[in-house]
Amino acid sequence: KMEKKSEINGHAMPSSASTARMLENSEEPVEEDQQQQQEEKKKKRGCKERLTRFLSRNLLVILTVSGVLVGVGLGMLVRGMNLSKAQMSHFAFPGEMLLRMLKMIILPLVVCSLVSGAASLDTRSLGKLGGIAVAYFLVTTLIASGIGVALAFIIKPGVGAGALNTNSLGLESVSSNKETTDSFLDLARNLFPSNLVAAAFRSYATDYKMVAVGNDTNGTILYQKVPIGTEADGMNILGLVLFAMMFGVALRILGEEGEELIRFFNAFNEATMVLVSWIMWYIPFGIMFLVGSKIVEMEDVVLLVTSLGKYIFASILGHIIHGGIVLPLIYFAFTRKNPFSFLSGLITPFTTAFATCSSSATLPSMIKCVEENNGVDKRISRFILPIGATVNMDGAAIFQCIAAVFIAQLNNTELNAGQIFTILVTATASSVGAAGIPAGGIITIAIILEAIGLPTNDLSLMLAVDWIVDRTTTVVNVEGDALGAGILHHINQLEMKKHQQEVAEELEEVKVESVANVQAEEETSPLVMHQTKILEGMPEAIESVL
Repeated sequence: KMEKKSEINGHAMPSSASTARMLENSEEPVEEDQQQQQEEKKKKRGCKERLTRFLSRNLLVILTVSGVLVGVGLGMLVRGMNLSKAQMSHFAFPGEMLLRMLKMIILPLVVCSLVSGAASLDTRSLGKLGGIAVAYFLVTTLIASGIGVALAFIIKPGVGAGALNTNSLGLESVSSNKETTDSFLDLARNLFPSNLVAAAFRSYATDYKMVAVGNDTNGTILYQKVPIGTEADGMNILGLVLFAMMFGVALRILGEEGEELIRFFNAFNEATMVLVSWIMWYIPFGIMFLVGSKIVEMEDVVLLVTSLGKYIFASILGHIIHGGIVLPLIYFAFTRKNPFSFLSGLITPFTTAFATCSSSATLPSMIKCVEENNGVDKRISRFILPIGATVNMDGAAIFQCIAAVFIAQLNNTELNAGQIFTILVTATASSVGAAGIPAGGIITIAIILEAIGLPTNDLSLMLAVDWIVDRTTTVVNVEGDALGAGILHHINQLEMKKHQQEVAEELEEVKVESVANVQAEEETSPLVMHQTKILEGMPEAIESVL
């Protein structure tokens, strides 16, 4: 009976199902409307989320760029107020604070990042990556010098500007009596500072004094120029870089004993990066006043541009060619990736470089952005970027070469092939020792001029427009470092993949060998054979018992 009832109930089911279906059909349009509304809401929400995500990710970039633009407007407004020198310095105060913060962080950042970077890479890959980095820096700087010389001969900025002299522009003359050989010897001396503590704020510089060495036949006193060592203000980053690298390698070689100190430097490094992330939020505000104060302090720009316009144009064009074409092409040749998508993640450091004119001051934000936005390995970025900020000066090499040819043209001096070669080599070598500070390259131009035997009294012309040219110079310097880090990261990844494949292949070989050995043992070992016989005989014994 129960079964029949259930059958009857079962027969009743289709009718109820059909009524439910009818109800569902009547509800379908309502549900469709609801679904459409939900989809629209999702789309709106998706757009909002995307926008907020974009803003949160690029907020610092937007603020920094707008800081520069607001700074230009602010500078133009304040320029009309005819401020006194004291008021100008007060107006520039927030910008000065930014520079002080960035410079404060350079020393711990460079030392700790290099020690931990050199210690985390094994000696073999450290040597290989170091070699590639040095080759990259040298080749790009040589190309930059070549571009500078070529542009100077094509544009001829100094031809027809012979009437220009320092007096017409009301400039102070700059004199440098440094010998070329001594400048290169100073470079070597600074690589090995005699006092590490002093290297944090002083570098070695050769000066000269005239010493009486006797009389000639007429009784006149003979003087000789004697070089004497002096301490110049300014951090000796070159010496600190070399020491930190060697120290990192030494800790690596120590093994277990050195691990605690490596951990200390790693922690110090991470703490420094946290400080950097805080400072970066002050950058937009500081940049606004840095740019504004520069515009307020400007001399008569029209006069400078009309008289030195060709020189400014040649320098900036050189930077655009090198930074916009040559460096991205080199990056693409190595990595087969889009260089401009790589560079788009570094707008904040580029803006900082443009505003501060200092590749050292840009280093903290550059390390942070390269790691976070472009995913470059920490070990690579913290090893290569501090070295690059000190050694790799592509932008400086371009404008130094243009300046040297410009001064030769001013003095109506025809440069021969030997002198051009000297300019190229000297610019490449001396840009290594150029300080990563505003107007650091002017001193190195003096070295180039000494090397080709030209007077250095026209250097004040370079100083007059240095604040214009130095901005694009620093951006190119910093771009060269960043792309170098990208290339090394790519090479390192390829090496790691190759290494992993080799390890995997070795493991497979080991597995195959171990399987073969087990089989061989089974065949030969008498114990195994005895056990197998017993096991084989077991079922029969059990059966017989049963």
